[in-house]
Amino acid sequence: MISLFASTARGLEELLKTELEALGASSCKVVQGGVHFEGDERLMYTSLLWSRLASRILLPLSEFRVHSDMDLYLGVNAINWPTLFNVDKTFAVNFTGTNEEIRNSQYGALKVKDAIVDSFTRKVQERPNVAKLQPDVRINVYLQRDMANIAIDLSGDGLHQRGYRDMAGQAPLKESLGAAIVMRSGWESGTPMVDPMCGSGTLLIEAAMIAADIAPGLKREYWGFNQWSGHNPELWRELLAEAQVRANRGMNKTESRFYGYDHDRRVIEIAKSNARRAGVASLMTFESRDLTRLTNPLPEGPKGTVLSNPPYGERLESEPALIALHSALGRIMKQSFGGWNLSLFSASPELLSCLQLRAGRQFKAKNGPLDCVQKNYQLSENQRNVSVGADGGVATENEAHSGQSVQIAADFANRLRKNMKKLDKWAKQEGIECYRLYDADLPEYNVAVDRYGSKVVLQEYAPPKTVDPQKARQRLFDAINATLAVMELPASALILKVREKQKGKSQYEKLAQKGEFFLVDEYGAKLWVNLTDYLDTGLFLDHRIARRTLGKLSKGKDFLNLFAYTGSASVHAGIGGARSTTTVDMSRTYLEWAERNLRANNLTGRQHRLIQADCLGWMRETTEQFDVIFIDPPTFSNSKRMENSFDVQRDHLALMMDLKKMLRAGGTIMFSNNKRGFKMDTEGLTKLGLAAEEISEKTLSVDFVRNRQIHNCWLISHAGEGK
Repeated sequence: MISLFASTARGLEELLKTELEALGASSCKVVQGGVHFEGDERLMYTSLLWSRLASRILLPLSEFRVHSDMDLYLGVNAINWPTLFNVDKTFAVNFTGTNEEIRNSQYGALKVKDAIVDSFTRKVQERPNVAKLQPDVRINVYLQRDMANIAIDLSGDGLHQRGYRDMAGQAPLKESLGAAIVMRSGWESGTPMVDPMCGSGTLLIEAAMIAADIAPGLKREYWGFNQWSGHNPELWRELLAEAQVRANRGMNKTESRFYGYDHDRRVIEIAKSNARRAGVASLMTFESRDLTRLTNPLPEGPKGTVLSNPPYGERLESEPALIALHSALGRIMKQSFGGWNLSLFSASPELLSCLQLRAGRQFKAKNGPLDCVQKNYQLSENQRNVSVGADGGVATENEAHSGQSVQIAADFANRLRKNMKKLDKWAKQEGIECYRLYDADLPEYNVAVDRYGSKVVLQEYAPPKTVDPQKARQRLFDAINATLAVMELPASALILKVREKQKGKSQYEKLAQKGEFFLVDEYGAKLWVNLTDYLDTGLFLDHRIARRTLGKLSKGKDFLNLFAYTGSASVHAGIGGARSTTTVDMSRTYLEWAERNLRANNLTGRQHRLIQADCLGWMRETTEQFDVIFIDPPTFSNSKRMENSFDVQRDHLALMMDLKKMLRAGGTIMFSNNKRGFKMDTEGLTKLGLAAEEISEKTLSVDFVRNRQIHNCWLISHAGEGK
């Protein structure tokens, strides 16, 4: 009997053990990352040719302890290498693991190579050459703590490389993992299979090879045993011939048919080429089709399995589209595939929740470094009267009885729908296109939903560290899913952001460079917004009434806007009839944005100035005076371009001293900030000869009544003057 080791992806060890036992292996023992097993020479070749799950089949040579690099060298050198392969053959060493003495795998590989070369030199007075690409013999070394295992890799390249896949279109899903996904899907050979997002067709091709009894190694040409001295070419040719006969018979016999769809025409052509190389093209139908146009290819035919590895996102901006895609997939499954099995393999279980289906079984596996889950669903028969339910999800009459449909964020969806009914009508009457629809109304859905014309921004307030990250992410996905459904939005119209506690000027940091600006209306003002490139959009919605008030105050007056951001207050002053506007900000980017806003409202000419400067320094130095001054300073700032740090609570009186000398008799300062718990020093103001009236409540519009501390706002004038 020969002792062997089959490696596989994490999570597939038990499945591999079952497969090897079915092939005739004995003494199978599962360890992390593979299975130890025994068999005769025929079984060894059979496992190489027929295992769909193994990554590699290794022939162990030696095991010994390693307490130093010399131990490693001597242990390898003790093996009689010239009896294993000829000196004119090339070899390579694959070294995995480290310990306290061998701290670098490259160093370990070098020591092993030296030991092998010295063994040849001593015994045959010649040395073999090393080849990195497709060597004749691969030596595998695994070091764990103080034990080293030396083996010949009989596979050559990994066994997942079946020889059919076009490298130009290679998907990240290995063929061996694809075969495991098929085996776990609940699909039965002889029944149809559909992959609505098939990519290069790996899942379908692996399933077709199983259905047609095609050995996964039949098309492989490069093997690690070809130049091994123990290789039995006659037995190998016999097994290949048997496998070819079985493949021919299986192709003629199988009744399974496979249907692959993808929106990308390029990958569909790759999938067709892969299927031809695998010898299963006659069983396949590939078509370029968007998921939203997916229908059952066999509406009156046999029930089968829908199997897919749908895309998942690592970038925040991709999540609305992926959530919409999974939601659409769930709807289509219920509408068109009643009675079928559905099996999805994903690195994002949160996305699978968007299907609004309850899984019957699930499996875990690794896809490279990614933790993945495979979920199997049994779709109810006779789906009918599919509709969007009160929860923003999809339900059918019989699902109400079967309990198959899963309601997603029902409370959130109901609250959002209620707010929309009230606020959409109000906004239209007010003449505004940008307003808040939801602001953490429910504690478990800690998000804000803002409408900007036909677009919607969903902001997640970063959860505290005490909240389980997976639970928080699931709630976010549920909120996105419900928002798309309730507001009937295409995914491209929903922008997702995460808002954390702001420090200094972080609200101005650039996130992207899409440059997607568009105009919105606010009380007759046209303003440019950008929903993707920055954390904020160019328009602070909670200041809307304050801006309108400034427009009324500024008629015939000289208006000054400090810490101006994108100049929206200057626009309102200008269209309100201001004699002049002066807009000051330290950021060139936002001054250019402010200039665009002014131009959009035909506010051009010398009377509309833009000044790039540190506002605090400019205020101290200017000798100009104004009738109306708007200042909305940061809560805190320590910008490198400012001489000192600024804290609005600590420094607001010093600010008022500078503002007073800039304010004409009869003039008004509107002072705003968003520091929660801000306390105006009224006694200090009185000593400065200023009087203040708080108007925070008056500047809160209907969409912000729940968040009364979102900003503080004051009207300040010279003492003894009316405001």
